[in-house]
Amino acid sequence: MVNAFVLLKVEPARIVDLAAELADLDGVAEVYSVAGEVDLVAILRVRHHDDLAQVVTGHISTLPGIIETRTMIAFKAYSRHDLDALWNLGSD
Repeated sequence: MVNAFVLLKVEPARIVDLAAELADLDGVAEVYSVAGEVDLVAILRVRHHDDLAQVVTGHISTLPGIIETRTMIAFKAYSRHDLDALWNLGSD
């Protein structure tokens, strides 16, 4: 599984509609509106790197209102559950 984060700067009038359009795309797991230098963050989960390229360049970039995208590919996921398990190794 390939996980990625796509940071999007979008036209202000398109934020709400674009978030919904992104959420409907195959491969897009979640979309968040955020404060800061970008307007939306899309969480992508796909099976292969080629699928990631298709979602980002074939689908996301074609939606109207997007000014800029920046894609970050995740190497490893850490969660509180994972960290707690790591610290508890050998304590049983």
